Amino acid sequence: MTTLTLRRQIHARPSIVFDALTTPEGIHAWWGPDAGPVLAAEADTRVGGRFRVRFRTMDGNEHESSGVYREVEKPARLVMTWRWAGSEDPGESLVEITLRATADGTELTLTHSRLHDESTAQNHTAGWTGSLDKLVRHLEGRSA
Repeated sequence: MTTLTLRRQIHARPSIVFDALTTPEGIHAWWGPDAGPVLAAEADTRVGGRFRVRFRTMDGNEHESSGVYREVEKPARLVMTWRWAGSEDPGESLVEITLRATADGTELTLTHSRLHDESTAQNHTAGWTGSLDKLVRHLEGRSA
């Protein structure tokens, strides 16, 4: 099993970042590795609740991920299982996101663990990098 960790500094309060991570409206604004659209976003953000996101990448391919929230501590921590729909799913993994208030806003740390192998980790690193960069751009300009 393989793990990846990414960090971003976001110029917005942790509560604003948390809402962008956990509401369908927020998810629509940033999910996906490139400029392709989110086609569907569902989030029942409570322990035991489910999320599901379907998006299209710029190459025209559609992808869907879903999972169950294991920990929800607004506005500081979110832990959820992760599974791809269909043939691209090598098994369930785990996503942990922590949000720490800083003088400039929020430090977001995302750890995606229990990934199948190094190739899967590289693909997820690329996907999360694009998504988190979109999240930062989406929240830029809001009050810190």
